[in-house]
Amino acid sequence: MTQPASRPRARTLGLPFEGRPGPLNAITDVAGIEVGYTTLISGTSVRTGVTGIHPRGKADPGNPVAAGFHSQNGNGEMTGVSWIEESGMFAGPIAITNTHAVGVAHSGIVAWTVEHHPDLAHGWLLPVAAETWDGYLNDINGRHVTEAHVISALDQARTGPVEEGSAGGGTGMNCYQFKGGNGTSSRRVAPYTVGVFVQANFGARHELSICGTRLGKHLAADNPMAEFSLAPPGAGSVIAIVATDAPLFPHQCKAMARRVTSGLARTGTTGSHFSGDLFLAFSTANKDGFARGHLDFIPWTELDPFYAAVVQATEEAVVNALVAAEEMTGRDGHRTPALPRDLVRQLCGRN
Repeated sequence: MTQPASRPRARTLGLPFEGRPGPLNAITDVAGIEVGYTTLISGTSVRTGVTGIHPRGKADPGNPVAAGFHSQNGNGEMTGVSWIEESGMFAGPIAITNTHAVGVAHSGIVAWTVEHHPDLAHGWLLPVAAETWDGYLNDINGRHVTEAHVISALDQARTGPVEEGSAGGGTGMNCYQFKGGNGTSSRRVAPYTVGVFVQANFGARHELSICGTRLGKHLAADNPMAEFSLAPPGAGSVIAIVATDAPLFPHQCKAMARRVTSGLARTGTTGSHFSGDLFLAFSTANKDGFARGHLDFIPWTELDPFYAAVVQATEEAVVNALVAAEEMTGRDGHRTPALPRDLVRQLCGRN
């Protein structure tokens, strides 16, 4: 799970992000959260994978977390959200993969639970599985993701640094028509932490903005995806997972999820009709609170710093995904270039 030393992050370019990150600048700065990957790169056409996230770690999947869901644009899928909307909570791990494997991810969570926590599976499970479309680089109809891959991602999940770019579910994803994938960031709102994880697969090249600098027209060259008629510019989707250890009510979590939209907007996107932009926020506080019938919460009048933390961490998570990812060639020879990091440093440095 450790970020390879050769794979940079946005701050290594000297980009001036707002806010104070946690020590890892990752969703895993929220204590107990574990992230794991299965990455599938094979031959010329398999470029996909699975990301697994345990809100309370592998050892405690049956203890619900307060949660809220927001759909900026519903051209995508996240399972389990009907129950989250009804109850304001969910239990168990999260899996993120490609569009045509979301059902496999769902069943893989069930299989993992049956294997490791059979007592939880005696009743019923309503897993959270989400997707974005990797069909430009990946043979998405090849059914390459299996239950075993989902189980492996959940088994390999760890605390600590989180690999970004082309790993796990983010392997075949593109962002602003550059290579995209996974990105993460965190912010301290003392004494609490807010962390964001994105599977970034959205945005048209001309829209891209980083730290307030409009870059699209300066980075228009080398855009093979512009010739790909099946996916219009801006298509693809983004999944965002927001986590905090601050005690929140479910509808406060939903309010946090809504702020992801503002963080994405800072990177330039206007939210394409062809992009499924789905966001889930949860609080790991109030352990056993749903069983006891009592939840502590931050007063509504004190939530603005938490909203700012979501916006700031979302923006940086997206840029981290872009900066970390390297050029990739996949099915039918389709190629996606990497973000030209040196040019971005130069252009942003002018401001």
